[in-house]
Amino acid sequence: MNPFSINNQPTYDPFAVQPMRDELLATGFNELLTPQDVDNAILENKGKTVFVVMNSVCGCAAGSARPGATLALQNAKIPDSIYTVFAGQEKEAMAHLRQTYLADYPPSSPAMILFRDGKVIFIMHRLDIEGYSADQIAATLVKAFNEHCSAEGPAISPEDYNKILHAKACGSKIPRFQS
Repeated sequence: MNPFSINNQPTYDPFAVQPMRDELLATGFNELLTPQDVDNAILENKGKTVFVVMNSVCGCAAGSARPGATLALQNAKIPDSIYTVFAGQEKEAMAHLRQTYLADYPPSSPAMILFRDGKVIFIMHRLDIEGYSADQIAATLVKAFNEHCSAEGPAISPEDYNKILHAKACGSKIPRFQS
């Protein structure tokens, strides 16, 4: 893909979406910015669980997906590695993830996927997120983590988790996470 192509440019202002990124980064997520990042994350973790959140600017990402994912990572069992890729931002990385690893699934963002050895072992599509509370999303993820994962949680301390401010609706101001 041509990096200078209009089709490769971010859909949203990078400054405007940074707080939406920071919500996940504050919990220990690593960003998948390129197709190579996607391959490295999914393929170089043999035998380990890899959790990928497909982030989005939509209201269900703000009100349910991000808060639910971060809350689930307060569980005693969590995935070995946690990553995020932003729909409408890292277009090449997102396209590669969908075409290479999720070809059997309809496109969805937000979405949350648990991989092992490059294979999907759990997936939550937008239809499994939209209309559900963050607590309901977290409960579904915790069930999957307890079934498939063995890394010790939480991803960050409860004290640090309590410092993360989640959006309550579209357009909410989320302070930038400072490491």
